[in-house]
Amino acid sequence: MTKMQHDAPGGFPVHRRTLLRGASALGLAAAVPGFARRAFAATTEEMTAAAKKWVDTEFQPSTLSKDAQMKEMEFFIKAAEPFRGMDINVVSETLTTHEYESKTLARAFSEITGINLKHDLIQEGDVIEKLQTQMQSGQNIYDAYVNDSDLIGTHFRYGQAVPLSDFMTGDGKDFTLPTLDVDDFMGKSFTTAPDGKLYQIPDQQFANLYWFRHDWFSDPKLQEQFKAAYGYDLGVPVNWSAYEDIADFFTNKVKEINGVRVWGHMDYGKKDPSLGWRFTDAWLSMAGAGDKGIPNGLPVDEWGIRVEGCRPAGSSVTRGGDTNGPAAVYALDKYIEWLKKYAPPEAAGMTFSEAGPVPGQGNIAQQIFWYTAFTADLTKPGLPVVNEDGTPKWRMAPSPHGPYWEEGMKLGYQDCGSWTLLKSTPKERQQAAWLYAQFCICKSTSLKKLQVGLTPIRDSDIRSKAMDEMAPKLGGLVEFYRSPARVAWTPTGTNVPDYPRLAQLWWQNVAEAVTGEVTPQQAMDNLAKQQDQVLARLERAGNLGDCGPKLNEEKDAQYWYDQPGAPKPKLENEKEKGQTVAYDSLLQAWKEGKVR
Repeated sequence: MTKMQHDAPGGFPVHRRTLLRGASALGLAAAVPGFARRAFAATTEEMTAAAKKWVDTEFQPSTLSKDAQMKEMEFFIKAAEPFRGMDINVVSETLTTHEYESKTLARAFSEITGINLKHDLIQEGDVIEKLQTQMQSGQNIYDAYVNDSDLIGTHFRYGQAVPLSDFMTGDGKDFTLPTLDVDDFMGKSFTTAPDGKLYQIPDQQFANLYWFRHDWFSDPKLQEQFKAAYGYDLGVPVNWSAYEDIADFFTNKVKEINGVRVWGHMDYGKKDPSLGWRFTDAWLSMAGAGDKGIPNGLPVDEWGIRVEGCRPAGSSVTRGGDTNGPAAVYALDKYIEWLKKYAPPEAAGMTFSEAGPVPGQGNIAQQIFWYTAFTADLTKPGLPVVNEDGTPKWRMAPSPHGPYWEEGMKLGYQDCGSWTLLKSTPKERQQAAWLYAQFCICKSTSLKKLQVGLTPIRDSDIRSKAMDEMAPKLGGLVEFYRSPARVAWTPTGTNVPDYPRLAQLWWQNVAEAVTGEVTPQQAMDNLAKQQDQVLARLERAGNLGDCGPKLNEEKDAQYWYDQPGAPKPKLENEKEKGQTVAYDSLLQAWKEGKVR
C-alpha cells in the first residue's frame, strides 16, 4: 500500500477505488511532458474523415444526431490547430470508465485532433500523490487530472487549481466547446465552491445506495412471516429501525433459503483505510448527524464540521460541531452492532474490496451501504443473483435514514471523479488538455461511455431512449438517477478544508471502537478532538485565505444543544417504529416526480 506523506499539505489517504483495484504500486513515475512537437502530416480533410468514422462506428448511441456530433468534432479539429503534434499527458485512476477513455477515447481524440494524447491509468492513491507533488513543487507532472470532487474544499482554499468557470471565459474561451452544456451535468453543484466558481467538471460518478434481494422480498411466504413477526410489511426500509428488523428477520428467523445459510446484512470491519470512508462517505448524515442542506449540511456538515460563513469553526460539540454528538455516536454504535449480529462472521475481518463481491454469491438479503460501481459485477450472467434472461434478482433503492435525520438533509454519498487543471501547468498545455477533457464528457461521446462504465454524469444521457432499453438489466440504477431522490446523494463538501489531513484520522479511531478498545462515544470524542487539532494547526499556518479555519471557543455542550439545528441532543427513543415502502410504489412515485 502506498506510503502517504500525511504531514504535508497534500498528504492524501488511500482511497476507496485504490482498494477496489488492489494495493497501489510504488515507484509509478509519470512521464514529465516535454514541449517538443512531433511532425504531424494529416490534413484537416483526413481528420474530418477520421471523425466521421468514429461517429459512425463508435460514438453511438448519442443524444445528438450524427450531424450535431460532427459539428462538435469539427470544433475539436479547428480548436486543436495550435497544438497539433504536441504530446499531452493526463491521468486518472483505474476504473472501467477511465479504461474506456484511455484505450478508446484517447486514440480517437489523437486521430481527430492531431494532439498526441496519453491517458495514464494508475491507482487512486498514486493519482493523488502525483497531484500532491505537482501542487507542492510546481513541477508539471500531468497536464490534467481526474480526481474526486471530495477535494473541492482543498482546491478552493489552497488556490492551486484553475477555476474552470474563469478559464472558460478567459484563457480557455476559444477552446471551450459551445455545446458543452455545463448545466446538464448532474454533479455541477459538487464541484462549485462557496465563491460560486466551478473548480472541477464531472467525468464519472456513482452513488452509495441500499441493495436488496427483490426476489426474496417479493416471496408471499416471507412477506407473511415478516408481517406476523414485526407488524408491518416487508419492503424497502425507510428508516434504520426497519433495516434492523429485516436484518434480524433473515439472519435469525429465515436462516436458510434453498438450503443456503442467509444473512440479513453485509458490511466490513477490518482495521484498514477503507474503514475511514465507510464513515466519511455520509454514514453520519444517514443517521441524522449534521444540518439540513444540499449538497451538504450548513452550518454543520456530515463530517460534523461547523463553518461560520466559510471558515471551519470546529468538530467537537463544545465548539458547535457534531463529530462526537449523539447522532454520530449512534451511527457508529449501530454499524458495530449490525456487523456483529447480522453479517456473516468473516465480514468483520474484511476490507471494502474483499466484501464487495459477497452479495453476488447469493446469501445476502440486503446491504445498507452499497456502491453502484458494483452494478456491472453483480449483473454478470451465471451469478446466483442473476436470472437466466439476464435481469437481476436484486434491486437498488434509496438508503434508509436514522432517527436523527430530517427532511432536507443529505441521505447518502456520491463519488464524483472530476477533471481538474492546476495553475502550475503551462497555459498552452492547459488548453490542449482541456480539449481532451471536454472530448471525454461531450454529448457526442458521453452516452456510449455511460453504457460502458455505468457512471452517469449527464441528465440528458440518463433520460435517453438508449437507457430506457438498458434499465431492466441494471437493477434500478437508471430509475434512481432519473428520480428527484438523487439530489440527496452528494460527495464530501466544502466544509472540509484539507481533505487529506482530516480523512486519515477516521479509520484509526473507528477501528478502535470496532475492536472494543474504546466505546463508540470515546472513539468519536477522540476523532473530534484530533480534527480540531488539525483545524487549529491550519488556523495558525494562516495560508488558506479568508476561508481558512477559525475555531470557536469551547462552551458547555448544553449551550449548543439548546441552539437550533446540529448538534442535536440525544433522543429518548432511538428505536422508532419500522417503516417500509413497496419497491413498485417507490418507482411509481419517482415517475410522478416525488421522492417516495
